[in-house]
Amino acid sequence: MNQRTERATKSGRRVGVFGGTFDPPHIGHLVAAIDAQQELDLDVVLLVVANVPWQKLGQREISSAEDRLAMVRAAVDDRPGIEVSEAEIARGGHSYTADTLAGMRADRPADDLFVILGNDAAAGFATWERHEEVAELATLVVVDRPGTPTPIDDGFDWTRIDIPELEISSTELRQRVSEGRSIDYLTPPAVVTCIAERGLYV
Repeated sequence: MNQRTERATKSGRRVGVFGGTFDPPHIGHLVAAIDAQQELDLDVVLLVVANVPWQKLGQREISSAEDRLAMVRAAVDDRPGIEVSEAEIARGGHSYTADTLAGMRADRPADDLFVILGNDAAAGFATWERHEEVAELATLVVVDRPGTPTPIDDGFDWTRIDIPELEISSTELRQRVSEGRSIDYLTPPAVVTCIAERGLYV
C-alpha cells in the first residue's frame, strides 16, 4: 500500500476541486491541475464541469453541458490523479461552488478539500455566490504566473502555486476554430477531434 493509499484509507483524501466552464478545455487548465496535484500532494484533482455557469450568462453563447463534459473527458483521458466530475451537471440548475463543496463534504466528511482557482477567478472571488461558505469548506488555492502575484482578497487565507506562463484562453480557441485556424498543441488531440466531431465553434 503506497503512502497516498494508506493516508486515504485512514483519514480521507486530499481532493482538489477545479471547477470551470471548460468551453473548451486547454493545456493551461491541465497544467494547472497537474501542478496543483503535485505541489499540494493531492490524491486527486476533480475537474468539475459547470452545468449553468451563472457568472457568464448573457455574455456569450455557451456550449451545452453535454458537449463540455465530453471535451473534458477527452482532455483528461486516463491521466492518473486527474478525474472528471459531473456533479454540477447531475445537480442541475445554476452551478455554485458552495453547493458542490457541501455535497462533497456530506458524501466524504473526512476528505480535505482544496478549491483551485485561476488568477482571474481568484481576483473576482468576492463576487462569488456565498463565497464565505466556500472559504469555510475548503482551502483556497490560486494558480499564479511566476513573478506576477494575483491581487486577491486578503480577508481569506490563500495558498499560491506558480505555474508556467501560458497565454492560452478558451476564448482564443473558440475564435481560432471559428476562423478555420488550427488549435493543435493548445489542447490535447482528443479534444481537437471532439470539437470537430461535434461541430463546435463553427
